[in-house]
Amino acid sequence: MFFDRPESGELAVLVHLNLSHGQEPEDPREFEELVLSAGGDPVAFITGKSISPNAKFFIGTGKLQELQAVVADNKAEVVIFNHTLSPSQERNLEKELQCRVLDRTGLILDIFAQRARTFEGKLQVELAQLRHMSTRLVRGWTHLERQKGGIGLRGPGETQLETDRRLLRNRITMIEQRLEKVRSQREQGRRSRQRSAIPTVSLVGYTNAGKSTLFNRITGSDVYAENQLFATLDPTMRRIDLADVGAVIMADTVGFISHLPHKLVEAFRATLEEAANSTLLLHVIDAAADERIRNIEQVELVLEEIGAAKLPQLKIYNKIDLLDAAEPRIDRDDAGKPIAVWLSAQTGVGAELLDQAVAELLGTEMIVAQLLLRPQDGRLRAALYEQQAIAEESFRDDGVGLVNLRVPKSDLLRILSALRIQFDDLVWAE
Repeated sequence: MFFDRPESGELAVLVHLNLSHGQEPEDPREFEELVLSAGGDPVAFITGKSISPNAKFFIGTGKLQELQAVVADNKAEVVIFNHTLSPSQERNLEKELQCRVLDRTGLILDIFAQRARTFEGKLQVELAQLRHMSTRLVRGWTHLERQKGGIGLRGPGETQLETDRRLLRNRITMIEQRLEKVRSQREQGRRSRQRSAIPTVSLVGYTNAGKSTLFNRITGSDVYAENQLFATLDPTMRRIDLADVGAVIMADTVGFISHLPHKLVEAFRATLEEAANSTLLLHVIDAAADERIRNIEQVELVLEEIGAAKLPQLKIYNKIDLLDAAEPRIDRDDAGKPIAVWLSAQTGVGAELLDQAVAELLGTEMIVAQLLLRPQDGRLRAALYEQQAIAEESFRDDGVGLVNLRVPKSDLLRILSALRIQFDDLVWAE
């Protein structure tokens, strides 16, 4: 019901008002990109100014008449507002325009429904859609105000609206229970990684900033990456090995957007918690975007909402290949700590600087020395090889191995603890 979408685009009239009060205005260019991402075919774009929204139609009566004429002339199938409409405003507009009316939240939900691929992703989208739909159930049932009676069926009955609400509540409860299982599984995985001291690095950022392209560049994966809004919806995780750091879990997350519907933040809590529990956030920024500063601010707002604002963060200014004079570089604070990296995930220019910056932020005290291993130290030798801590090995005539170690001290201590070996008992070459 929720995921079957027509192949062809729908003729759409877009409406954007500049309001002189209230929240920060939406970007009309981004709005058009959202409609195109949803498969819509914009045939007209109506703009205007208003002091405040009309309580009944959101737009004034004059603008409503203009909209009616445009819809009729273009035989539009849907009118999409770049704003949040109340359920009554949606119903009143549909009655006047005689076509479907969609607000910004409904539009983003539709895009998410198309992008969802995994079972968890589809559940999350359906949950958000059901919560959104629950406030808009009156439409479509005016002809069934109360179920019909008849011989053997008379009684107080239940209105069709009440039936739908009850079914929705049951479905929402069932989805929430399933997602709670997913959440507990993710929490179990996080605890396992914490026990093994493997840091998690999450890519976050505004939608279409290039997170998936960068993820593929870092991990050598082939995650779907496209120049469109919300190309990535389902989270992807890969284990990689970084020099001077060791094993790291890299996570690609869903892109953020201005005024991300709260229903989506709630529905995608299990996914977003992955970012909220990261060791380091890589905030990917489209360096070539005109609204770069605004996009950064919107991402910071969402990070605040999911409780990730205080995590260590490294800004990644991506797409420098689209800028004239930008060179790959690392920006540092007064203490010399990396705070930003300028690179191009598409061409790979500056990718080595990202590895260097992440290693500086995550790297702990490194042990670079030669360790003596006796024949009876086979379990330790195997564990060090598994951790890829041995750079080179040779043997003396008496059978003692000389291994050149390069490993974070924290990883070595974890290995020793698992084998119940004391650090002071190790024998180092002179």
